[in-house]
Amino acid sequence: MRCSSGRTRRGATRPERGRVTVPVLHWHAHPTAEQVARELAAAIARQARDALAARGRYTIVVPGGSTPRPLFERLRRIDTDWSRWQVFFTDERCAPRGDANRNDATARAAWLGFVPIPADGVRAIPAELGADAAAAAYARELAGIGRFDTTVLGLGEDGHTASLFPGDTEGIAPDAPDVVAVHGAPKPPPERVTLSARRLACSAYVALLVTGAGKRDAVARLRRGDAVPAAAVVPERGVDVWLDAAAAGA
Repeated sequence: MRCSSGRTRRGATRPERGRVTVPVLHWHAHPTAEQVARELAAAIARQARDALAARGRYTIVVPGGSTPRPLFERLRRIDTDWSRWQVFFTDERCAPRGDANRNDATARAAWLGFVPIPADGVRAIPAELGADAAAAAYARELAGIGRFDTTVLGLGEDGHTASLFPGDTEGIAPDAPDVVAVHGAPKPPPERVTLSARRLACSAYVALLVTGAGKRDAVARLRRGDAVPAAAVVPERGVDVWLDAAAAGA
């Protein structure tokens, strides 16, 4: 499955840094992180409703870390047919299955453990196999999926998203594979698995979830069009940036 990374919707414009295409950004600022979580959860509920009505299934990709926890807690309260959801992950740390440091552990503890999604509807990255084997296995998992309905990304203080870190060239290349093994990540653990920027952009809707004053500089760099890894995710309809006042700054 290849999604275009260079086109825009008719009527949309996309700035460019030299030959590097950057995403159109749509800003959704709210006073608090809790309000951001509430509004984004409502938007996801609408997307799920529409996808289930149109195609009978809903696919969503979610991040790890502490930022999405309020969103996950909101999602578990929505009214939907959970049996037709398929949940994927942006990236994973190479740790044993069930380890509290894994990205999927946060989602299970705050959301997935409270809703009746079938076991085969939670498509975890088998990072316990090691980065290379897990990347190959997850690529096979994604082979028949096509375009995701929704992708939710996080933003690190250094501008990274998923496990695409500054200095990475393989994961952000326009012809990158769907899934990339990461060796020597600057944040522990060094061994990780991540979806590439191209595969993350292969989604009908992409949201970037950013909260907290610690992310303010990364937001400013993204707004300026700096070459941060998060800017390498370039979906056709642009990226919706959901952020609180602390992250937005002035």
